[in-house]
Amino acid sequence: MCEHCSRGIEEMPKTYDPSTVEDRIYSDWEAKGYFHSEPNPNKPPYCIVIPPPNVTGQLHMGHALDETMQDILIRYKRMCGYETLWIPGTDHASIATEVKVVQKLAKEGKSKNDIGRDGFMHEAWAWKHEYGGRITRQLRKLGASCDWERERFTMDEGCSKAVTKVFVDLYKKGLIYRGDRIVNWCPTCGTAISNAEVEFEEKPSSLWHVRYMAPDGSYSITCATTRPETILGDTGIAVNPNDPRYAELVGKTVIVPVVGREIPIVADEYVEMDFGTGAVKITPSHDPNDFEVGQRTGLPQLCVFTTDGHINELGGRFAGLTTAECRKQFVDALKDCGALVKIEPYTHNVGTCYRCHTVIEPMISKQWFVAIESLAKPALKAVEDGRIKFVPERYTQTYYNWMRNIRDWCISRQLWWGHRIPAYYCDDCGAAIVDEKEPECCPNCGGRLRQDEDVLDTWFSSGMWPFSTLGWPDDTAELKYYYPTATLATGYDLIFFWIARMIMFGLYAMGDVPFHTVYIHGMVRDEQGRKMSKSLGNGIDPLDVISEYGVDSLRFSLTSGTAAGTDMRYSPKKVEAARNFCNKIYNASRFVMMNLGNEPIGAIDPGMLDIADKWILQRLNEVIAEATANIDSFDLNLAVDKIYSFIWTEFCDWYIEMAKPRLYGEDENAKKNVRAVLIHVLSNSMKLLHPFMPFITEDIYTRLPGSDKTIMLSDWPKADPKYSFEKEAAGMDGLMDMVRSIRNVRAEMNVPPAKRAHVTVVTTTEQEAVCREAAPYLNKLAGASTIAVQLDKANIARDAVSVISSIGEAYIPMNELIDIAKELERLEKERKRWEGEVARANGKLNNAGFIAKAPEKVICEERSKLENAADMLRKVEARIAEMKK
Repeated sequence: MCEHCSRGIEEMPKTYDPSTVEDRIYSDWEAKGYFHSEPNPNKPPYCIVIPPPNVTGQLHMGHALDETMQDILIRYKRMCGYETLWIPGTDHASIATEVKVVQKLAKEGKSKNDIGRDGFMHEAWAWKHEYGGRITRQLRKLGASCDWERERFTMDEGCSKAVTKVFVDLYKKGLIYRGDRIVNWCPTCGTAISNAEVEFEEKPSSLWHVRYMAPDGSYSITCATTRPETILGDTGIAVNPNDPRYAELVGKTVIVPVVGREIPIVADEYVEMDFGTGAVKITPSHDPNDFEVGQRTGLPQLCVFTTDGHINELGGRFAGLTTAECRKQFVDALKDCGALVKIEPYTHNVGTCYRCHTVIEPMISKQWFVAIESLAKPALKAVEDGRIKFVPERYTQTYYNWMRNIRDWCISRQLWWGHRIPAYYCDDCGAAIVDEKEPECCPNCGGRLRQDEDVLDTWFSSGMWPFSTLGWPDDTAELKYYYPTATLATGYDLIFFWIARMIMFGLYAMGDVPFHTVYIHGMVRDEQGRKMSKSLGNGIDPLDVISEYGVDSLRFSLTSGTAAGTDMRYSPKKVEAARNFCNKIYNASRFVMMNLGNEPIGAIDPGMLDIADKWILQRLNEVIAEATANIDSFDLNLAVDKIYSFIWTEFCDWYIEMAKPRLYGEDENAKKNVRAVLIHVLSNSMKLLHPFMPFITEDIYTRLPGSDKTIMLSDWPKADPKYSFEKEAAGMDGLMDMVRSIRNVRAEMNVPPAKRAHVTVVTTTEQEAVCREAAPYLNKLAGASTIAVQLDKANIARDAVSVISSIGEAYIPMNELIDIAKELERLEKERKRWEGEVARANGKLNNAGFIAKAPEKVICEERSKLENAADMLRKVEARIAEMKK
């Protein structure tokens, strides 16, 4: 055994234990700088920025899926010769982090206000330093080959500099403004949130019909509402100007019931005449549509809610109640005064906070907004003209729908943790200054300045992630080389939150798209298809899975069998199957290593290749080409499933078995050549599998003779034209089909495995040479005692059992196996199977829709399948007729 192989076997335990391999290998990779990237003019760049997990976060299955997909792409491109950079980092997550710190303070008997803003920020940074590295340590457990030397944080100095610059630039161009507008207010979080952060939940409620009387009682208008407590803030009633029912009432007034306030009846086309009574109560301070109507008709604004979800002093006797308490008491008051006409059950979508799921209260508030239209138009065009492509393509429409209906973005949050808004106010002269650097005093009067108390929406800084992480606004070498980045891989739930904002900011700040491809994956759900959540108790900790099965098994289970953009169901059985795959690979590799002999492994001698060698080399070429095309088109599931099938079935189950006679034989030249083929196929198989299962492939590859120092930096396999053997491979496929059929026959007839029988293969002159060359394998793999190959059915017993494949028919004497009745029963099943296949193919080819839409190649394949099925059916029917005679 050669020195390299001997050492590899001595160090190779009998069983594979990922817990002894994964951490060691990852530490070695990181220590040797294999993940690090520098601008390299001799290589094309390939850059991915990680969707930054919250600094408060802990690894969950969504992260595991997200990071696995990105790591597959990065490892693949690295092996393809690209200068790959995967930028890691974390998001400061304003609301989530502030909640954590507030909870910590509460346990200590303190509050935010007790320690003040500076004290709170000190506590928040301390919390970040203590817990912020947890998620990145966990990402390492997944095998993420990020450039950790370039790790970023959305509130680090560089990212903060970019945030301030973009804010100030947009402000000076009039694209950021401050004003009193309707916002989505979360009473629990105590802050405004954007439209994208509102989740709608269908909830049962009621529709209250309320009568508004004229001051003198001569007329009335009835309106319906799902929020009767907002009647406290009504400042008008709106009707459609074209509605004849109310034409004479426009300009008159009614009295708000219970409250007693006189309000006008106004006309506005927002009101639908055929919906309800055709009259709508208008509460400009607590409904976005009412706010717009109020702006057009000049209605005043009356905010009656507090920021913590109570009724304020304008609510009269209801002041101090929560909105829920007020609703109940106000409805009782409407009943008492006779203004409540009726109550109907009503189910509708209710906006809730994405973070705490509290019902959102639309309310008017002074906030900072981005005037989004001029940013949205070029971002929309970038996708329309193909500069950015969504995979799967159907998510393009999701993006269009959002961007074409986008509203101004509320970017201020009433929090302390985050990027503080760079706006400064002078109380002496009323001046407001927005600048990148804090002024020492008011430039107008020299007075003292105070900074705006609010911070920016977390997504404002995240939207700059693709260029701020590369050094912008400085003109860095990284920015010039890696931007635009290549691919963004993320879930479909971030199209509104993050993807749209990155595109807008990238085009605004850099004048170019932030990435060329958006690869969308689905969500990880439980086995019943439910979203994983704490409330359902169905969450799975990836670290527990890794501890039990290894990270390669988890990664494989998350990738296999699930198409891009499709939700997947987590199944322990899939992870167990992946672990079995690891064991299969390891055991096969160990077998190969144990049979490499003492001589160095040389090059493959093409002149000594037999039909089995040619078949496996041809199949390797095909799998390389197919898997490469699949990964390039982001069909990662198809790629890994083809690689799996090739390694498990064709290499391990078939080729290694076919190699054993030569490995154990006396012909030393044949041994050397089959060893060379085994190493060539195993080495390239590990390379193909490496992006998906990085650890076991590294462990095996680095033991192989002639391997590089690490599989990570080896070249991605390419199909080798000198190993193109299509004819021989087709013949071998036919032989394998024949072996499978013989095995099935023997199993159906309960023939003992040790019982061997003579096999006669009847073939054509075109297939004769293939059959004769493949005969020894048929002998070994099909339980044959002897093999005969002939061109006719001479001397074949009429009661012989037969099987049919593309290279011929195999006959086994009946008296060596079973009785005729069972054989006829089996052939009848075969006939039904081929009749079904003929019917299926005919159905497709007779379908006008299929013929019109399917590619010509697919149609040709179906015709070929039909011809083959029809031929097989004829042979089976002939055999049945022959046996019945």
